[in-house]
Amino acid sequence: MEIQGIKFNYQSFINKIEEIVEAEKFSGEIPADSLQFFTMLNLKRMQRLNKTLLLDAQLLLNLKKLSVKQNWVVITETWCGDSAQILPVIAKIAEASSQNISLNIITRDENPEWISKYHTNGSHSIPKLIGFDESGKELFVWGPRPVMAQSLFINWKANNNGKAWKDFEKELHTWYVKDKTNSTQLEINKIIQGYAQNDYSVSA
Repeated sequence: MEIQGIKFNYQSFINKIEEIVEAEKFSGEIPADSLQFFTMLNLKRMQRLNKTLLLDAQLLLNLKKLSVKQNWVVITETWCGDSAQILPVIAKIAEASSQNISLNIITRDENPEWISKYHTNGSHSIPKLIGFDESGKELFVWGPRPVMAQSLFINWKANNNGKAWKDFEKELHTWYVKDKTNSTQLEINKIIQGYAQNDYSVSA
């Protein structure tokens, strides 16, 4: 599939968010004033993680053993709260891979064909991480959240007991803060570990 619009690296995506915040806008096609606030909040979350995030020692070891060069594509939008908690981890992993992992970030609403293919049970949930080898063969798909966070979301959606989205979102981001990126790192590390062992049977 061809990528539409800009392919961002992590720094250029951060720069884009900064421009959007300064212009008091947001990416994507969803017309909601609250998305401006979420974009600004996400920038703060990402800046905090950029300063404090440390990768797990075992993950770093597996990155050194990675024998399959990979191209990673993340589908997201600037206003996506889950992405703000996850994308810094993905970028840090790619940065630590000794150039064995290249990272491109694309926006969901500019790439409907991509998100339609990599949907989550019919939902266009983001972020989604897709890994390819150098020939373009799909290796894995991960996202939109760590398993535990996704379980919280599914349970809320099935039986919210009157809990509004804004209240659930606070609960979800409290979980992310307490988790300290450990779940995201663990799940992506399992994927990397398989390819470090030349095990092409790995799936997300």
